[in-house]
Amino acid sequence: MSRLIHVAAAVIEDTQGRIFIAKRPDDKHQGGLWEFPGGKVEDGETAQQALVRELQEEIGIGVTGCSPLIQVPYHYPDKSVLLDVFHVTGFDGEAWGKEGQEVVWVAKRQLDSYQFPAANRPILNAALLPDRVLITPECGSSAEVLSGLQKSLLQHHLQGVIFRQKQISDEAYQRGYALISQALSGSECLLIAHCSIELANQLHAAALHLTSERLDALTDRQAFKGRFLGASCHSLAQLKQAVDKGCDYVTLSPIAQTQSHPDTPNLGWDVAAEWVKDQPIPVYLLGGLDDTALEGAINIGAQGIAAISAWWR
Repeated sequence: MSRLIHVAAAVIEDTQGRIFIAKRPDDKHQGGLWEFPGGKVEDGETAQQALVRELQEEIGIGVTGCSPLIQVPYHYPDKSVLLDVFHVTGFDGEAWGKEGQEVVWVAKRQLDSYQFPAANRPILNAALLPDRVLITPECGSSAEVLSGLQKSLLQHHLQGVIFRQKQISDEAYQRGYALISQALSGSECLLIAHCSIELANQLHAAALHLTSERLDALTDRQAFKGRFLGASCHSLAQLKQAVDKGCDYVTLSPIAQTQSHPDTPNLGWDVAAEWVKDQPIPVYLLGGLDDTALEGAINIGAQGIAAISAWWR
């Protein structure tokens, strides 16, 4: 049986939204690749205690504010690693490579240009994805979607939106997507398509969200040419399916009772917490949630929350 190594790691974000990364020495395992700082959890330590110690020893900062981000199990031929990752947003001191390692602060949009170990891929996704994602309700026209979207983004400072309009044709969806994409150009908001893979590729979409039916039909992750592929999940089996098929994130629903489906049984927070902790990809909680649920979602290891009515204006 391979040995399990528990590692605490940090996605450190400064006030400018930059992320701190370090380069592994050439003579080490995965040498020459970039990584998120951290180290082994010693006997008697919690993961957070190990994180605080390692960041002080490695890069000279004292952690003053952090929250759980994601747990990632990864298996090598000779060992298994559990990466316990935290999002560090408060720290004292100036980060530098105390052990002689090359380090750099990187704008989020440039992180993909750096080479990371395969085990760091879910961490990279968690670092790049927002913590709140708006899902658009059905509207009468693309202009109505755009108007409501602009009001919602302005009022709630959202950085992710799933453009969902299931009731319209592909041609109408293309026009609406182009309109919204143009309006969001230059912003930090991630526009996520909600359509077939074929249409998403025609749109050159950077991100695509699959229904659970489209997830079930998916045979090749590489069929979608964009950066982020997500899926809707409503069961533990669907969560496993999304992970096995290479999805970059998922939504899990319904967590609480919703206005649109008041008679649908909800999963509840206890089940959500149990399921989320075992997923090696970012999970958004969805269904009957608003901003007051964000901290609770993050504390159980979720990426954040997705919602319609909570933010739509």
